[in-house]
Amino acid sequence: MQTAHLGDSEIRVSKICLGSMTWGEQNTEAEGRRQLDMALDHGVNFIDTAEMYAVPARAETYGATEKIIGSWLKNQPRDKVVIATKIAGPADWLPHIRAGKLKLDRTNIENALNASLARLQTDYVDLYQVHWPERNTNYFGRLGYTHHADQDGTLIEETLSALADQVTAGKIRAIGVSNETPWGVMRYLHIAQRLGLPRIVSIQNPYNLLNRTFEIGLAEIAHREAVGLLAYSPLGFGVLTGKYLGGAQPPEARLTRFPQFRRYTNPAAERATERYAKLAQAHGLSLTQMALAFVNSRPFATSSIIGATDDEQCRENIESIHITLDEVVLKGIEDIHTAHPNPSP
Repeated sequence: MQTAHLGDSEIRVSKICLGSMTWGEQNTEAEGRRQLDMALDHGVNFIDTAEMYAVPARAETYGATEKIIGSWLKNQPRDKVVIATKIAGPADWLPHIRAGKLKLDRTNIENALNASLARLQTDYVDLYQVHWPERNTNYFGRLGYTHHADQDGTLIEETLSALADQVTAGKIRAIGVSNETPWGVMRYLHIAQRLGLPRIVSIQNPYNLLNRTFEIGLAEIAHREAVGLLAYSPLGFGVLTGKYLGGAQPPEARLTRFPQFRRYTNPAAERATERYAKLAQAHGLSLTQMALAFVNSRPFATSSIIGATDDEQCRENIESIHITLDEVVLKGIEDIHTAHPNPSP
């Protein structure tokens, strides 16, 4: 397994990260533990979760994923596993988390982190991330930007200062952001330099063959500022496995069970996916392998966050790290991207 540093920190993580958002909803605790064991056996040391998981977020499953990881983690050598989790930002669809008062202020950060540590059964997390911004901006596929300065919410200065206090307390080793914009990343970095606070080391944003918007602005920042991408949805919620092509709806598949997640299911995305599937087949690859190998190969990516609902999917996803795409395949990908640019931003 290949590894990389998280930003300029001393933490080394596997280039494949095991995502966990289905555990406690689509996956049982036993299935989650099997995936964790399989990942560890394949050299994966990096596990990503969040306080709001499982997905879709419901009061009944709030914190379930962290609890599953915690029951497994207590029997592992703690220094051999890198655990990342996240604090939820404001969202009217999360009334069950802290009574819906989800500001990124000092009180919420302390409460959220302590609750995550209890569920994870550990004294510290290696990477603690802001799941999405508090201010009004672009994330979760929103296009177009309308400025509302009166909706900025908690200042990033307070958020970063509160996170820094938890680093000092030994509860966090490193800080990251998620679903952030170029301005947001540079603002975190500027404030850290100005106030002598810890720098963020990573940004967890979507990146896949159907959504390469990270390349616009953020890729340069990742290189120049050592804030590497933790690519989530590298298979576009499973669309880039090809299993939904032709209108197929496998009975237990995520988008069959939860059709509200529509980011990757529009007609333009389906047309692009059909072409990517044909390209993969022409070169003796599965679409899954090609899609993941492409993300793994990006020089601005620190790690790709895979997710699976069964053991075979998990194994195939992890083993994508051993696939190198040749120049012919890479050119084919670029040709398709030019014809169908970012159908699922």
